[in-house]
Amino acid sequence: MEFQERMNRLFDKSVTRTRREEVLPRGIWTPSVDIYETVDAIVIDVELAEVNIDQLVVDVEKDMLTIKGERPLSKEGKPEKYHLIERSYGPFSRSFTLPESVDSTGIKGNYRDGILTLKVPKRAPKRIVIEQ
Repeated sequence: MEFQERMNRLFDKSVTRTRREEVLPRGIWTPSVDIYETVDAIVIDVELAEVNIDQLVVDVEKDMLTIKGERPLSKEGKPEKYHLIERSYGPFSRSFTLPESVDSTGIKGNYRDGILTLKVPKRAPKRIVIEQ
């Protein structure tokens, strides 16, 4: 019984230390994204709470749309020590391959309430005239 209690304590300490180590490191994180289609566009909603619009970069090269930025950890009053950090901070980057059916030159963006919305317009279908 005593051996079992010691093993449980050892295991509890190990798990607690591992959880703390998983939560605290800074590094690249991946913001959540919703992608959906309307009649005339593909819409990408990116959740970027506490990311300053000045820290956002959206690029399109060929058929690749890339969103980059950073969510800083700095808080007002700078607490002496954190007890728990579950949200992710630091730089991020998301890339999406655009389908051939869209016009990447007409992308429009809007950033409000921590959500970046990108609307990628669909191309008008090409009609082929058939001669008689």
